[in-house]
This record gives sequence, structure tokens and C-alpha cells, in this order.
Amino acid sequence: MSFSELKKVELHLHIEGAAPPAFIRSVAKEKSVDLSGIFTEDGGYAYRDFWHFLEVYEAATSVLTGPEEFRRLTKAVLEACAEKGVVYAETFLSPDFCGGRDVAAWKDYLAAIQDAADEAERDMGITLRGIATCIRHFGPEMARETALCAQETAGGFLTGFGMGGDEKSGSQGDFAYAYDMAREAGLRLTTHAGEWNGPDEVRAALDDLKVERIGHGVRAIEDLALVDRLAEDGVTLEVCPGSNVFLGVYPNLASHPIAKLRERGVNVTVSTDDPPFFRTDMNKEYEDLSRQFGWTAEDFRDLNVVAIDAAFCDDATRTRIRKELETQDV
Repeated sequence: MSFSELKKVELHLHIEGAAPPAFIRSVAKEKSVDLSGIFTEDGGYAYRDFWHFLEVYEAATSVLTGPEEFRRLTKAVLEACAEKGVVYAETFLSPDFCGGRDVAAWKDYLAAIQDAADEAERDMGITLRGIATCIRHFGPEMARETALCAQETAGGFLTGFGMGGDEKSGSQGDFAYAYDMAREAGLRLTTHAGEWNGPDEVRAALDDLKVERIGHGVRAIEDLALVDRLAEDGVTLEVCPGSNVFLGVYPNLASHPIAKLRERGVNVTVSTDDPPFFRTDMNKEYEDLSRQFGWTAEDFRDLNVVAIDAAFCDDATRTRIRKELETQDV
């Protein structure tokens, strides 16, 4: 079955991590920066493990030094998403990479990103919203600076606050102050948890940061009481199966818990995380899940309705996208 025509919602996408390698190579060439060491012979990104991936990610991002480059990046990413049938996406945006956590500079970057998003919505029918994201291994103090940037630009395009980075660094609770700042600004909350650390990490995200969504969250399956809590409280997991398998969180898709989590009533969604890094896209995710678990177009339509219901957007946008999903032929 081909899922290329199915309309899709993606909630877990890092804008720098979605940068096509050819785009990064082009920008590096313009700036006479040698990034040859981060690419494979066939032009993809090259890294050994998750922690080396973080280094390669930051190296690739290093050539994106101004708002204009992020405008071009956003356009390239949304073109790639729209080609795969994505009609609504949310992307993580880090003030660390967009102006060094300086509020004035961050506003310039955000304006450029939003300009590209508006153009893509007009020309390609894809809607984008932003989630300001702190970097865990940069520490709590820098996270507060990120939260200040988020506070100053909350509303409209910027609808959420989250955290990515090395899950082995510090604890979720270390970032409670930054999350309180974001909450006071009216931003919706998510965090990466339960990818590399176990179910206690997911529980800490719920208890200490009081998030309504969890990025990944799949290790919750190791504690069925926690799984039941996720289901009862309506917490949505932003699951990235291809990413999890590629990085070795699970050895193969057959052992991935997304289907078990869904069967136990957890709100699961499907996203690509950093698609060119993990040699995936939304069509491939759907095809692989259908092949492994027997999911049909109707299953994916239901998953996408779950996703738009959990999206950090205004009600008018949610109603419009939900109608697109529910009225399409599958």
C-alpha cells in the first residue's frame, strides 16, 4: 500500500535536523566551510552513535548563522514535508542556534522562519507552528535564557516550549523554572523523555515539568502502571519509530512498542524526528508500520486525528486540519 496521498500531521520535527544534506552542503560551499567529514560517500550524514550524532548535528547547524539561512532552511524543510503529504507540522526551534539566546536576534530569526512558513502555507498548503526548545546538555541557566526568548515571542506562530539534547545530562526537574516561565507565557509544553532513559524519566517529565506531550516516551512500556497513567491522563507521545530503530533504542521495528502502547489506550502519533539523519520520511514510516503491524490507511487517519487534537495550535487551525483529515478518501 502506498501512503503518499494520505494527509499527515507531524508533531516531532527538529528544523535543523530536517535540513536536507544537499542544502547544508550548498550553504557550507557558499561560506567556504569544509564539512566534508560529516557526510557519507552517498551524500548522507555520517555518525557513529547518538552522541556523535549530536556533534554532527551541531556541526551541520554551524553554517546556519543568520535569519536568511533559516528562512531558506524552513522553505526547504517544508517543501520536503509537503511532498510526503504533510498538511500540518510543528518544529522545534532553538534560540541557542537562532541568535545565541539573544532576544532581539531571536526575534529576527523567528520572523524569517515565520515568513517562509507563511509562504509555504500559501503556495503548498502546509501549516507550520514553532516550539521553542532548550538544549538539555547546555544546562538549566541557558534554558532560562531560552525560556525568556520564548516568553517574548509567545503566541501566533510560536505555540509551544520543549527540551531536546542529551537525556543523560541532568534531570527533567532541573529545568522546572524554565518550564514555569514558558507556562506563564501561555505556551504548551512537551519534552524529550523515555528515549534513552527508562520509565522513571517519563514520570519525572510528568511530575516535575507537568507536560502534556512527551517526545518519544517509548520506554514507558517497561512500566505498565505508567502506561495506564499516560492513557488515563490523555498524555500524547510523539513517537519516532524510524529514529528509535536507526539509533539502536530498539533492534528492529518488530520490537518497537508503538503498537502495544496504542493497544493499551495511549495517544501515540508518528513523526520522523531528524529525517535525513535517519534515512526516513513520513511515507517510509507509514509503509514500515503497515508492513510490521498491519496498520491500514484508516489506522493512520485515526493516528493523524489524534495528532491534530494534541497539536499546539489555535482552535480554528485545528478544526480546519481535522476536517481535511476526516473528509479525505482512504
